[in-house]
Amino acid sequence: MTESKGRLLAISDLHVAYRENRAIVESLRPTTDEDWLLVAGDVGEMSEDVEWALSLLSERFARVVWAPGNHELWTPKDDPVQLRGQERYEYLVELCRRLGVLTPEDPYPVWRGAGGPVTVAPLFVLYDYSFRVPGVTTKEESLARAEENGILCTDEFFLHPDPYASREAWCEARVALTEKRLAACDPELSTVLVNHYPLVREPTRILRHPDFAQWCGTERTADWHLRFRARAVVYGHLHIPRTTWYDGVRFEEVSVGYPREWSRPRHPEVGLRRILPEESAPVESGEGG
Repeated sequence: MTESKGRLLAISDLHVAYRENRAIVESLRPTTDEDWLLVAGDVGEMSEDVEWALSLLSERFARVVWAPGNHELWTPKDDPVQLRGQERYEYLVELCRRLGVLTPEDPYPVWRGAGGPVTVAPLFVLYDYSFRVPGVTTKEESLARAEENGILCTDEFFLHPDPYASREAWCEARVALTEKRLAACDPELSTVLVNHYPLVREPTRILRHPDFAQWCGTERTADWHLRFRARAVVYGHLHIPRTTWYDGVRFEEVSVGYPREWSRPRHPEVGLRRILPEESAPVESGEGG
């Protein structure tokens, strides 16, 4: 069999409400008819924007795989779709299925092109405020400290956990469900794990505002890159695009971010990032996992 010439590509944090970012999405094109695209969340806030972007990308790429970010899960007051929490997520899953886009609720596909075969696993595990600054022991204390420092994530107003009692309870349920699915994957295959948030805490340590880390993941996933044989971990959310390594596993932050961020001098060029086949590139070393 002739090996596919396709590439496994990734991007996240498209934020298409911004005209400049919409233009970036319109410019995204595969280099072959066999390219796959991994979208690691934060396409946009409005349901119609999410549909527009994923529809366009699904027409261009051989396969699109989506993992939700926090922004898709918001319920903006001016969005015609006023579903909250789990119901909004389920609405987005059905939207993706109509477009032929794979979600965390679908069977994990296997990439058999260059660098494969690997199981591609889009994840939805949220966060639970466990990425707290040293010395802070409770969520309440962590939120209070952040507020004192002028830091408050918009999720606190627009990301509703219904029917769960809290976002951390929803996170706990998603982690348990996802662990079972990952454990059931073919043990002979490596994985590419795709999640909006970094699965380990280390990438958050360079945040300008350390208090924001509590909205960036969960310690429950700290060993997933090892337990589930990750060849690469793809994430976004931090808007700090870079390549790092933890425990010998490559982590790719593939965010576009806001125009005020990516238009700064010396900011890395935004666009599609190649996950497989691997390519040589400058990297930043990480410690631990």
